[in-house]
Amino acid sequence: MSAEENEAASLLSTVQAPGDLRRLTAEQLDVLAAEIRDFLIAKVSRTGGHLGPNLGVVELTLALHRVFDSPKDRILFDTGHQAYVHKIVTGRQDGFDLLRRRGGLTGYPSQAESDHDIIENSHASTALSYADGLSKAFALRGEPRHVVAVVGDGALTGGMCWEALNNIAAAKNPLVIVVNDNGRSYSPTIGGLADHLSKLRLNPGYEKVLDLVKDSLGRTPLVGPPLYEVLHAVKKGIKDAVAPQAMFEDLGIKYVGPVDGHDREAVESALRKAKGFGGPVIVHAVTRKGFGYRPAMEDEADCLHGPGAFDIETGRLLAPASVKWTGVFADELVAIADERADVVGITAAMAEPTGIAKLMHKYPERAYDVGIAEQHAVTSAAGLAIGGLHPVVAVYATFLNRAFDQVLLDVAMHKLPVTFVLDRAGITGPDGPSHYGIWDMSVFGVVPGLRLAAPRDAQTVREELREAVGIEDGPTILRFPTGSVPADLPALRRVGGVDGFGGVDVLAEHERKDVLLVSVGAFAHMAVEVAGRLAEQGFGVTVVDPRWVRPVPVEIVALAREHRLVVTLEDGVRTGGVGDAVAKSLRDADVWVPLRDLGVAQGWHPHGSRNEILADLGLTAQDVARQVTEWVSRIEEPTPLTSAPPARARAPRR
Repeated sequence: MSAEENEAASLLSTVQAPGDLRRLTAEQLDVLAAEIRDFLIAKVSRTGGHLGPNLGVVELTLALHRVFDSPKDRILFDTGHQAYVHKIVTGRQDGFDLLRRRGGLTGYPSQAESDHDIIENSHASTALSYADGLSKAFALRGEPRHVVAVVGDGALTGGMCWEALNNIAAAKNPLVIVVNDNGRSYSPTIGGLADHLSKLRLNPGYEKVLDLVKDSLGRTPLVGPPLYEVLHAVKKGIKDAVAPQAMFEDLGIKYVGPVDGHDREAVESALRKAKGFGGPVIVHAVTRKGFGYRPAMEDEADCLHGPGAFDIETGRLLAPASVKWTGVFADELVAIADERADVVGITAAMAEPTGIAKLMHKYPERAYDVGIAEQHAVTSAAGLAIGGLHPVVAVYATFLNRAFDQVLLDVAMHKLPVTFVLDRAGITGPDGPSHYGIWDMSVFGVVPGLRLAAPRDAQTVREELREAVGIEDGPTILRFPTGSVPADLPALRRVGGVDGFGGVDVLAEHERKDVLLVSVGAFAHMAVEVAGRLAEQGFGVTVVDPRWVRPVPVEIVALAREHRLVVTLEDGVRTGGVGDAVAKSLRDADVWVPLRDLGVAQGWHPHGSRNEILADLGLTAQDVARQVTEWVSRIEEPTPLTSAPPARARAPRR
């Protein structure tokens, strides 16, 4: 039988909707779980994606869809990267051939894909707030519908979760919170709650507790006092194991658990009791990220959390090794830390993806992972700076949006030396619009005293990081994209700069001064190519890299005076971006040279490869060259100066 015929004959091919799960026997469900894991490994090995989190929630997701009636009952995933199994059992198996690629499934829940998805959720710690509001809406409208929020223990390190829990407890609506406790977010979960849960998982009596809880759930007709008496009895003498229960009970929310998240029957039993309770209940399911796939389970760094294409047998990535932006930053940060004892690192649950892990390995006492808590990370960094240190906060560009108020008022208003390093800036591609780092230059450009740098290659990453940590009178941002670093692009010359800081790099110039092309960050290579294309049309282009793009360097204004047209090119939204800032600087200086700005259009851009999205946006060398040629062609040539005296005016006739 061929692979295609074998797949067609599989049990998985008969599941097209959640209702199909309810007709299956326990034995068939076990087979289905194995088939789903094989399916996930096969598909993600070709496309890349979030593998580890989804291997860990197979039985949990099957139980959810057997107990609750989606889409009437609403199931919300926090974060959405653990929703692949949910997509599989809600009729979207065919889309996995192009997972996270153009024309295929998104990597997160998507309203456009299915009625079973209600939120486009891919930022952590938000689902409980959605669930609180949704359950209140159902109650006010008199609709007998259940809301289920699936929350990872990593997400519980975020403050929004605890704000939501406080309100959920007060509202007392029928809401089931499933804590998917695998001890990890991107990396091992940290913090006080994580310590409690870790003690529970590692307790010698843990397996016995699971068995007793499983049995008691089967015998108990109601979530509430009868079950709690049983749970208290079976856990008696295991002090650490009851810590989560006491914590959630103090909030006023019933707690069931722990249950083995890979025992579907145990999870189903817990969920049925929680569903029938009529108020908020937490079901604590302990799972293992990457469960069922040896390479993922043996990957200590992140359990193959989000790999690219990989070899199924070994789990090793297929793409050849290359120098990454993140790696250049990580190496230089450690080199700086070797020289300066005051430099410390902070990240929000992403030590490996942002490069902070390298600092942690060498100087563990000087690097902090605060969990999925960007707001806390920023204000904690402010405290470190007040204490005489220079913190380097490394997060994805999209995630710093969550802490704008803290950057503005807790750091900048106090003129504190905190450096923010924004990984995955610009259009990142497969993860879709919620992960595009396209707002930072607009949003943070309004912060007084903040300086923002956009390096173009590995050498300028190193240079500008050193300049950033050398600034002591306010915050700095260093932003760079994802992927491989292009070849170094040396400057022809540098204009301006003081004491090793700032200055504008001239990357290409021509004897004609038709266009000043201001290139931001990684677009520098494209800008130089554009200049070459325009030279073939007879136009002269000066390409400059401002290096520090906010505030606009005064050298840009001076250079603009010498040209007929100024064009800005940036990997961020045009509204409020670098182009707008340069235009304002020119107006303020009474420089009335025409300006055109090229960047990311306002909107929600779909997932796809970075190159595909940039092509859609007209941000390729060919598109930019054609557009600039049209603009400069419409500007009248300046009238040449002559040595002949001006004609004398005739006297008016009388």
